[in-house]
Amino acid sequence: QVQLVESGGGLVQAGGSTRLSCVASGNIFSFNPMGWYRQAPGKAREMVAIVSSGGTKYADAVKGRFTISRDNDKKAVYLQMNSLKPEDTAVYYCNADLTPWEYWGQGTQVTVSS
Repeated sequence: QVQLVESGGGLVQAGGSTRLSCVASGNIFSFNPMGWYRQAPGKAREMVAIVSSGGTKYADAVKGRFTISRDNDKKAVYLQMNSLKPEDTAVYYCNADLTPWEYWGQGTQVTVSS
């Protein structure tokens, strides 16, 4: 069993920055992919960034603005969000892929004001 606890986010002005953190507990290993997804009101949940042993992957909408990183000793994954836009407003969820199981955090709200 894995639990994910997110922190960070909140209200940010357009052009600003914020950092999300996610700490995992349980049997998660460095080879298990972890990532961030987001869901805006009325829209489907979408992948933002993923980090795995093979590297990182980003959604086109955030490339060059967001950076995902991971600290395996702390079982943590981070999302540095720069040059934020109002369209980045969403609930951000941490994800851990332990195929065939998948775990989600409770979500943290990021609101970008124009």
